[in-house]
Amino acid sequence: MLALVFVSDMESEMETHVVLLSSPGLGHLTPVLELAKRLATLSNSKVTIFVVPSLSAAESLVIQSFMSLNLCRIILLPPPDISHLVHADAAVVTRIVVIMREIKPAFSSAVSALSVPPTLFIVDLFGYESLDIADQFKIPRFVYIPSHAGFLALTLYLPVLDEVVKGEYVDEKNALFIPGCRPLQLEDVVDPMLCRSDQQYLEYLNMGIKIPMADGILLNTWEELEPATLAALRDDKLWGGISKAPIYPVGPTVTTPNRAIDSNKSEMFLWLDKQPSESVLYISFGSGGILTKEQMRELALGLELSQQRFIWVVRTPVVAKSCDGSFFTVGNDCNDERLASYLPEGFLDWSNNMGLIISDWAPQVGILRHQSVGGFLSHCGWNSTLESITHGVPLIAWPLYAEQRMNATLLVEELKIAVRSKTLPSKEIVGREEIKLMVKRLMVDEAGHAMRARVKQFKLSGEKAWNHNGSSFKALAQLIR
Repeated sequence: MLALVFVSDMESEMETHVVLLSSPGLGHLTPVLELAKRLATLSNSKVTIFVVPSLSAAESLVIQSFMSLNLCRIILLPPPDISHLVHADAAVVTRIVVIMREIKPAFSSAVSALSVPPTLFIVDLFGYESLDIADQFKIPRFVYIPSHAGFLALTLYLPVLDEVVKGEYVDEKNALFIPGCRPLQLEDVVDPMLCRSDQQYLEYLNMGIKIPMADGILLNTWEELEPATLAALRDDKLWGGISKAPIYPVGPTVTTPNRAIDSNKSEMFLWLDKQPSESVLYISFGSGGILTKEQMRELALGLELSQQRFIWVVRTPVVAKSCDGSFFTVGNDCNDERLASYLPEGFLDWSNNMGLIISDWAPQVGILRHQSVGGFLSHCGWNSTLESITHGVPLIAWPLYAEQRMNATLLVEELKIAVRSKTLPSKEIVGREEIKLMVKRLMVDEAGHAMRARVKQFKLSGEKAWNHNGSSFKALAQLIR
């Protein structure tokens, strides 16, 4: 029924063929796959997804599972060798942008070789340099930002900030002004803005210059979640001279449960079935997040002090300063015995009755949708944030890298569905006592009950956005037309 309504306003004699390009990393691939699924099922479009795979076992599993649905065609592009172009310890942003730059010739050739020419072209934010490939086919070109409106506003306004601010952003005396938006606190700036001499800053600045050249910008948010920021971005008096590209909020697009993936953790779900409703805290730091050994110990001891049930996805602790060390390899670290050695003595004995330790990667959506789960201690990546909201689960915000500090502030101060530590986890160790207090506040106290009720309202608004007359349904229909 949806497909019939959706297609009725289109040119019947021309098949819509949408080509999407995803950058490497599970956090980027997932929202592209889910957007493709929406396009294929709601608009009855032919959809081809080009993917630059990483070395992640979890990513491979997700790709295989998606291909089994037979909704869209996935074409894997051979990852380029960039070892001669970037230093071995280059930032993740730098590495992704260089990979996407080097993949452009192969991608262009692969698109040209398609038996059915594309009629619509969508790249994710790191694929912006491939936008001009659409010009060969004289078709509309769009950028998909799998994040929120506040992040888009910062990205688009960065070229202005680059001219106005002379030194390092973090050395400014006041918060950064962004038209029509809440001032950006200096501790919330995205990672590429922490050092202006780093290559990742120049790449991010170039992104802010090139993205407005698209024919439109898709966002993984919805009108009712960020009405004020979206209104500001559409205000010509505020933004007309910076970006004229129409904005299409087409969220929330989140991963749907997958029985093939969930079945690998059947014992975990049997354990969840035995727990009281909304009594379990789920702990995960996304596809890239890693803690230090000291922070792992404090988190374990904080959980023990809280006496709350939990499921914790544990990874080998980080040695270097980087908090995103598993970004390209999530799903590869599954040595349970070695991981146990990093936890405090006696913790596993206590947790036998109160919680589960899962190594490296877990079926997150299946966990969050379970009725026994009542909280999520999260790194606040936008995918995880939306998965938590769309399943009515409030959060403990634990931002580590990228734009996660921005996300945490949005969750705590604007949406009011999360608590956070006074200590910034990406800079200092969060102690066991503070962890205990946060866990009990979310899982036991009245404040947690209020946040749980509020996030369930956002869950309903996200569902309504994809109803036939919903805001995101209409935005995607307008995009196809």
